[in-house]
Amino acid sequence: MAKKYTYEEKLNIVEGYLNGDFTLSEKAHELGYHTIPGCFQRWIKQYQVHGREGLHRKNRTYTSELKMKAVEEYLSGKDSAVNIVAKYDISCVDVLLRWVSVYNSNRKLKDYIPMREVYMSTAKRKTTLEERKEIAQYCIAHDKNYKETAALYKVSYRQVYSWVKKYETEGESALSDRRGHHKSDEEVDELERLRRENLRLKRQLKEKDMAVELLKKVKEFERM
Repeated sequence: MAKKYTYEEKLNIVEGYLNGDFTLSEKAHELGYHTIPGCFQRWIKQYQVHGREGLHRKNRTYTSELKMKAVEEYLSGKDSAVNIVAKYDISCVDVLLRWVSVYNSNRKLKDYIPMREVYMSTAKRKTTLEERKEIAQYCIAHDKNYKETAALYKVSYRQVYSWVKKYETEGESALSDRRGHHKSDEEVDELERLRRENLRLKRQLKEKDMAVELLKKVKEFERM
């Protein structure tokens, strides 16, 4: 999962680069990246267009008209995705590309107005398996921003959190409406047991890789 940066960290990277203290390649290498993350360039554009305020995370409101302008500019080739995202204060390039996908599939671009009550909302609308899968995948792809995902799909924060957790630990089948019943390994067939074991092994490998990477960083720090 992509690292989340605070406002101060973003500002340090942007102003340090603009002041000539370091190159983006140097900063990326310092932070453990093999290549320059796209977010670095996006922050610089946002800073240049909107000043320091452009680096603040906030619940943005996107009208259908704004979405349409951004999509048309991107498809016309007038500007790069990074510049368009900065110009219209869009949260990230992935959001713009998602609008493009919606437009290209002949679906309507709708207003997006974040709902302040998503954390407290207890209303649960009915969703299909495909909707829950799409919502979980969207949230994971967007740094697990549960609040933004809940507002976008008009479901509760708790629902999104639950679906993401199930999807990551047990796979797509866990998103089926089974009234909260989760079968044990003894209750499922051999194929399902193998699938679950595969997921468990993947999680263990991921945790091991993270531990190895952390150990490397600790050793690098100790040598400084």
